[in-house]
Amino acid sequence: MNILDQIVCTKRVEIALARSKKPVETLEKSEAFERTCYSLREFLLDSTRTGIIAEFKRQSPSKGIINDWSSVVKVSTGYARAGASALSILTDQHYFGGHHQDLIDARRANDIPVLRKDFILDEYQIIEAKAIGADIILLIASILSPREVQNLARLAKSLGLSVLLEVHNLTELERSICDDLDVIGVNNRNLEDFSVSVQHSYELADQIPDQFLKIAESGISRVETIRSLKEVGFHGFLIGENFMKNKIPHQAMRDFVKSL
Repeated sequence: MNILDQIVCTKRVEIALARSKKPVETLEKSEAFERTCYSLREFLLDSTRTGIIAEFKRQSPSKGIINDWSSVVKVSTGYARAGASALSILTDQHYFGGHHQDLIDARRANDIPVLRKDFILDEYQIIEAKAIGADIILLIASILSPREVQNLARLAKSLGLSVLLEVHNLTELERSICDDLDVIGVNNRNLEDFSVSVQHSYELADQIPDQFLKIAESGISRVETIRSLKEVGFHGFLIGENFMKNKIPHQAMRDFVKSL
């Protein structure tokens, strides 16, 4: 069993436990559930912003602890001031050290879209994402069937959430595309062995239909990479570890953006 299989097994147990503690009816009564979500598409296409989806991530299965000292409020507001088009907040606790409260705090402190970065397997998590203030949910093609992608995306759109589909190869892309998606993200990290190659983004750039915005995820650490990805049609770039490994992540983003 690889690490991704382990994560999925753990997540199914967590979902069942969460549902028993806080049923859907309770989630739907939250204050955040009634708010109007920010549009990822609008912010990615805003020429005054960078196209960067800046991520707050404490740890990962492949790297261990990345940053266990930074405040999510200080980092996320710093990212926003530096021109981030959206924020990505890890909410998986077991493997990535995230918390729902991280997203809640980032949402309250910022006025740009917030992505719930997690392993979505069940409709409960979509409703949960809305209830804690997310604007965007992530659907990972490698852990979902085409029907699951379609059903989860449809529910998310009905709640006003933007939907980011993450793919790693052409097979995942072709089997998972549906009308209720907003953005296709190419993950340059293989979630089975965590190897990284930005070449995946270049190879899939022309295969993504024009109706969807395109973002590249993982392995982006150079300004030149963003420039070349823009030339082949990418609108956004999810960057986390490159900023989070620094003592002051939002300062690292500011320095990076100056070079753009």
